[in-house]
This record gives sequence, structure tokens and C-alpha cells, in this order.
Amino acid sequence: MQKNIRAAAVQMISSTDPDANIDTMKRLVRQAVEQGADWVLLPEYWPLMGRKDTDKLAFAEPLVGGNFSETRSARFQTTLSETSAECGVVLFGGTIPLESPDAGKVMNTMLVYDRDGTQIGLYHKMHLFGFSGLGERYAEADTISAGSDVPKLTADGVSLAAGVCYDLRFPEFFRAQQPFDVLLLPAAFTYTTGKAHWELLLRARAVENQCYVIASAQGGEHKSGRRTFGHSMIIDPWGEILDILPEGEGIVIADLDAARLQSVRTRLPALKHRLL
Repeated sequence: MQKNIRAAAVQMISSTDPDANIDTMKRLVRQAVEQGADWVLLPEYWPLMGRKDTDKLAFAEPLVGGNFSETRSARFQTTLSETSAECGVVLFGGTIPLESPDAGKVMNTMLVYDRDGTQIGLYHKMHLFGFSGLGERYAEADTISAGSDVPKLTADGVSLAAGVCYDLRFPEFFRAQQPFDVLLLPAAFTYTTGKAHWELLLRARAVENQCYVIASAQGGEHKSGRRTFGHSMIIDPWGEILDILPEGEGIVIADLDAARLQSVRTRLPALKHRLL
């Protein structure tokens, strides 16, 4: 990383109403830009947290690349493109549902947009969450098709790693993306798993990869009755939390300091000491 970047992560409590979620997203992105953000990361499922897992199937969009005019079939992509261009910000679009070749399923996809609204990257979530216990059950594989390609993303000349939510639990997944300077992680962690492991895992990924971590979360009680953990945060390469928002709507923001990154990697050159 050759220059400093001011990065922000948006935290939402997305509802069953895409119109309301779009308005909230735009408001929070604008707030981040007003505070000087160069990059903004949105949370997983920002356009919709349905009452049922199958609700997102009705909103699946075909993938549209580059600049485009608004179409009814690509509403979320149009919104992301227009918001990045309006605000002049690199926008990491959390995740939206895209059409899948598998019947009854969607791709859970993060799209990246440059400051002119051009799509410059994407990643289809690969690891699909499954959990049962304490009165909860989640099985993303019932409605989501797993991606097959490890992401290779850049923005402003900075090499990036990316994952979505459950990907966080697989350190080898991020090792496969080395070298990178910043790790992006949109999520909708459940309250149960988030309370136990969210901060622990995020700080571990920052320390072991000696990178900045930007984590954008859903954070509160949703209309479906689901409770997400929140605690969106930005972490430096030494594992220190630079900003955090426990619950509710809002943003976290911090400077990604190129000199700090280089200092950590020079003083403790662990990445150069790797044997595998």
C-alpha cells in the first residue's frame, strides 16, 4: 500500500423492505463521504433481510457489468453504481442476490464499483453457513449456490482480500489470496456466533496476515425476529481496533496508514517467514 486511504464500514439493520434499505444505505454512504471516506464497505444482505430465507429468490438479479442504465431487473446493481458515482467513492457493495444456475437458489455476491460507477470486481460467497442449536437453525446451502473462484481484487492500486461472513472462519481461504494489504469482510453474523467469535476471528485474520481489516455487519433486531451481532469495526495490522460500532445503524471510519502497515511488516516479518 503506497498511500493512506480513509475507509468506512456501514452497519445496518436491514428490513424486509428494499426501498427502505436503499434509502438507509444511501444516507449512510453519504455520511461516510462527508467524513472523508475514500472507500465504503456495505454489509451482507443490505438490500433485504427477509422473513424467510426463500424471500431473496424473488429479488435475484442477472449480473450486469460496467456502466448501465437503470433496469427493473438490475435495481440493486443500478443503485450501487449510481451511489458510487454520485458520492465519488469506491463502493464495496456488501452482498446482493444474483441469479444462480441452480433452481431455487441465488448467488450471494459482493460487487465493487469505482468512483465513476463502473463495476471493477466481484466475489460470489464460497463458504455457506450452517448452524443449529440454542433454538436457531441456519442452512444457507438450501437457498444459496456456493461460488467457485477465490477473489482477486484491487482498488486504487491496493491489493485486497475479500470474504463474506462465514468465510471468516477459514484462514486458508485468505492465505490463498496473498499478497494483500487490506481484507474486506461484509457479514450478517448471528448474535450467538458473533458474541462468541466475531472479534476474535477478525483480529486473528488481521494479525496473521499483517493487514488492515474492514468489517461491515448487520447489527440489531430484524423484522424476521433474527438478531444480528453488529460490532462493525476497522482493525490495524497489529490487531488493534481503530473504530467499532456495537449495535444499530451507523458507520465506523478510520485511516489505513501505509507507514503503519510497513512498520508492522518490517519489525515482525512473519509473512516472509512462512514455510507454506
